[in-house]
Amino acid sequence: MRNYRNAFVFALVGNLALLAVLGGLGWRSEQHRKVEATIQQPSPGETSQNSPNGWESSAIAPHEAALVPVQLSPERLQSIGVKAGRVESKVVEDEIRVTGNVAIDETRLSTVQVRYSGYIQKVFADSTYQYLRKGQPLFTIYSPDLVATEREYLVAKRNQQRVTQSTVPGVTEGAASLLEAASERLKQWGVPQGEITRLESTGEVQQQLEVTSPVSGYITERNALPNLTVQPETRLYSVADLSTVWVLAEVFQIDLGRIKVGDRASLTVDSYPGRVFEGRVNFIYPQVDMTTRTARARLVFSNPGLKLTPGMFVNVSLKVAMGRQLVIPASGVLQSGTRQIVFVSRGDGYIEPREVQLGSRASDDFIVLKGLKAGEEIVTSANFLIDSESQLQAALGSFVPPPPGAGAAGAINAPQAKADLATEPDPPRKGANTLRVKLTDASGAPISGAEVSVTFSMPAMPAMGMAAMRTQIPLAEKGNGLYEGAGKLDSGGTWQVTILAKKNGQIVASKQLSVNATGGM
Repeated sequence: MRNYRNAFVFALVGNLALLAVLGGLGWRSEQHRKVEATIQQPSPGETSQNSPNGWESSAIAPHEAALVPVQLSPERLQSIGVKAGRVESKVVEDEIRVTGNVAIDETRLSTVQVRYSGYIQKVFADSTYQYLRKGQPLFTIYSPDLVATEREYLVAKRNQQRVTQSTVPGVTEGAASLLEAASERLKQWGVPQGEITRLESTGEVQQQLEVTSPVSGYITERNALPNLTVQPETRLYSVADLSTVWVLAEVFQIDLGRIKVGDRASLTVDSYPGRVFEGRVNFIYPQVDMTTRTARARLVFSNPGLKLTPGMFVNVSLKVAMGRQLVIPASGVLQSGTRQIVFVSRGDGYIEPREVQLGSRASDDFIVLKGLKAGEEIVTSANFLIDSESQLQAALGSFVPPPPGAGAAGAINAPQAKADLATEPDPPRKGANTLRVKLTDASGAPISGAEVSVTFSMPAMPAMGMAAMRTQIPLAEKGNGLYEGAGKLDSGGTWQVTILAKKNGQIVASKQLSVNATGGM
């Protein structure tokens, strides 16, 4: 029994000790996690330090990857297909392509009505889209009111003639007043002056009045029929002059702010390949269709030969003048979530990511609102590869240069000369240093007459609040393949060094290495 009791005690003590050890490990892990979080997350009042080129390494959204400058050898740039373009200031004109339909110009649409009641007798213009000339007969009409007024006119005319010699006061004036009233009524009813002249000359009432077209154009609506009873409000014909037409173009909401009244426009239609019609924006309707998210823009086009007919579907190109703008090739922009990134080439393979603010797109270019200046050079191809390299370097926290070449292409194009670096003091330090490069060919013979530069690069370290640093030091020839120069390092630590030697415009040597400088950060 005693042995069982001792075993139970020992087991209990062992379990308690094991629980204590596990609790201590858990507490240490939690404390370590809190310390890391404190280091990685800036305090609410902390602000990021801007690099000299304007790149803010710490001003990044939580879900966006950090980017740092990278430096690639000429062979590496060639192997991944890097191409460059320039930031330019130029006059920009954009083109907005939309569709539309031809419509009748409402300002050239006329209606035919009579101002009295009556009955249509004969109809001469009896088909829709029949062409009419101004003054061409349309129909004849019998109107009892018109006939009665003509008779009153004739009676007033005779009375005036009879009382012309009367000496009774007011008789002559009364007769003249009646005649004038009858004549004015005929004019107000739209009776042509020729009909009034005929009435005076013949003295006979016309039972049927012939109504003519007031304008030239095409009949787009016809309601005049034989034996039809008409009233002053009856619309008998609609006549359209199609020498000028409207085009109702459907413009997307995103483009409404870019067009204005008076902008030039061109039109093409499948019925006439190669034919281009020129016009202008006449009006922009103040309403957007909730289904298509488009608004109508009314365009005015001349219509020689009546090639454009109402209802025709057409393709419209709106010319948008945007003035002088700072632009970059659209292929040079990397859309990275909430940011717009371009990679600025600063020479010798040094490529800097930069966040920019862009305006609207104009053909193959983007308008730059902020972040670039004219004359700068940007990468326009292989952006995704450079973006991946930049993210990798940011994740590693140090700059690891790529190999001089990639595969067979890199081996073929790699320079065969040798460049050896020496510093004074050795190792280099924070502050002033003297650099010497010994340049020899594949056989060990010294190379003279070359242009040699040494570039020191250190990537940004956002966790420590440090911006990227870069120092380029040109070296002067001292003879026998030796090149020497002086430069200043802004910090101690690990620097990535690129030695580049050119002769007659060709790269004869390229070398990359890491150097640890003394003196602290």
